[in-house]
Amino acid sequence: MSELPIITFPNPILEKKTKKIKDVKDPEIKELIFDMLETMEQNGGLGLAAPQVGKSVRLCVIKLDGKTHILINPEIKSKSWRKTIEEEGCLSFPGKYIPVKRSKSVKVKAQDRKGKEILISAQGLISRALQHEIDHLDGVLYTSKKAKRKMSSVETKEDEKK
Repeated sequence: MSELPIITFPNPILEKKTKKIKDVKDPEIKELIFDMLETMEQNGGLGLAAPQVGKSVRLCVIKLDGKTHILINPEIKSKSWRKTIEEEGCLSFPGKYIPVKRSKSVKVKAQDRKGKEILISAQGLISRALQHEIDHLDGVLYTSKKAKRKMSSVETKEDEKK
């Protein structure tokens, strides 16, 4: 296993739709999975998509609550209509955290590292991470989903005092 360099914005690969992986048992894909996990952990990330390490293939990894998710050719099958706004960061945008509006829950279909089809129903942080990483695979950056927060009456009153 070796740590890979993380591609940072602006780099055209980050905004390009990735190609489907045809052979999940390809030794290069297996090595890429291990290298991506190492890279994500060494950089304190929650998730990492292949374009972030210069590979334009549909592969992402997520590690949350002690569970590792390796997703090959993932696609979102359904999203909840209920949305939530939370701060997000990205290893390709070091130090940049912004509010992003996303669906509260998702269902994702993918293949695991052995090629077996898996279906994940997720809520909360794992749902957000899945949406973020799959967006990367579709060439969509979280900065394009920046949410405009509505100010609460408390914030408005505080601003009026200044």
